[in-house]
Amino acid sequence: MTRRMAAFAAVCVVVVAAGPAGGQATGEVVVRVPVEGVIELGVAPFVSRGISEAAELGARAVVLDIETPGGRVDAAQQIVRAIIGSDVPVYALVNAHAWSAGAMIALAADSIFMTPGSSIGAATPVSGAGQKAPEKIVSAMRGEFRALAERRGLDPHLAASMVDEEIAIEGVVDEGKLLTLTANEAVTLGVASGVVDGFTGLLEELALSDAETINLRVNWAEQLVRFLSHPVVAPFLLSIGMLGLIIEIKTPAFGMAGATGVLALAAFFGSHLLVGLAGMEEFILLGAGMVALALEIFVVPGFGIAGGMAILLIGSATFLALLGSLPTWGDVARASGILAVAAAIIAVTIYWFVRHLPSGSRFRGVFLMASTSRSAGYISGAERDDLVGSSGMAMTDLRPAGTMQIGDERLDVVSDVGFVAKGTPVRVIRSESYRHVVEPIDDGTSTDTGAN
Repeated sequence: MTRRMAAFAAVCVVVVAAGPAGGQATGEVVVRVPVEGVIELGVAPFVSRGISEAAELGARAVVLDIETPGGRVDAAQQIVRAIIGSDVPVYALVNAHAWSAGAMIALAADSIFMTPGSSIGAATPVSGAGQKAPEKIVSAMRGEFRALAERRGLDPHLAASMVDEEIAIEGVVDEGKLLTLTANEAVTLGVASGVVDGFTGLLEELALSDAETINLRVNWAEQLVRFLSHPVVAPFLLSIGMLGLIIEIKTPAFGMAGATGVLALAAFFGSHLLVGLAGMEEFILLGAGMVALALEIFVVPGFGIAGGMAILLIGSATFLALLGSLPTWGDVARASGILAVAAAIIAVTIYWFVRHLPSGSRFRGVFLMASTSRSAGYISGAERDDLVGSSGMAMTDLRPAGTMQIGDERLDVVSDVGFVAKGTPVRVIRSESYRHVVEPIDDGTSTDTGAN
């Protein structure tokens, strides 16, 4: 399955979730689809739904009411494919301006109509810093515009000059200048079919003044998808998902943390699939990461190679799902920023969690609850000041280390005077954590002869 098939499936899901726009039409119908603001990936399923519903209703026309400064190229490409595949005639009405990605969408329509004072063109792709994109991206856009112009029987050089300032057309645009056409210029050059007075004027031009108009609106499913895929929300979904998986790796079996993490990642990847960012490549990486995670949890508990591979695979799938099919440096920067924010949230959450763990015995041994200064040093055993002055019997020869008995307790001890024979009464004179120092009680029973 390709990204195109995934995007088509996503559109179908949104259509089913939302339901038809207005039921079966009883007369002539025109579906009006607003294409407003920045073209982002949430717009593509919305426009595709409008075209699909127009076909179901047997509409006479779909009107794309365009007023946009442009946006993502991959989102515009999805809309273009939906327009080209439409069985219903699609008309573009340019209100104010159709620049960049908006110009691409307009050129894909069967005809373009413009309102007085509107313009179309200025389609050079740019990076996140506002600089011209690399030649690879520009070449792809240039070819896309030429192909759309050829499909409509237009001069492909006109369309290409909207993308590349190096293309000059005598009497139209000089070299070094991008082509942007006013409404009248677009009509004169054949790019637009006419200048009309808004949507009502377009209906009159198409002889559809008596047709019922259905104004498409964003439904709850599309609003939810746009919310989940928003650059502000995405880092939190990633953070919750990764935190859940990290906690699950560090705990036996599968519990609430793992379920929460999986649901958060499902919301992230599902929303990005619906807007066309994620494809089968990302889901293959995600599936492989889940398999590695399952191995880490159920087969080799702890944090090892499988856990590291799980995080690497899931992280790679996440990064690719943020890029899209034709990423610019701006998309790379945006994806990197989202991942950086998610990593910061994870780090801060883990730090806060560790700092605020309860001090009960349930958590002792998991995290160090106290610190020691350099002067105090590291203490590996409990202090036994109660042993100082206690006496007992050497159970073994002390050479100088050995064992003594104090009451019912056996202790590992060290002689302070060298060799002490087995059975000699000894007394504890110092207790230094795990090291207990003894001396004979009766000096006459011990001899300092060294190793025997």
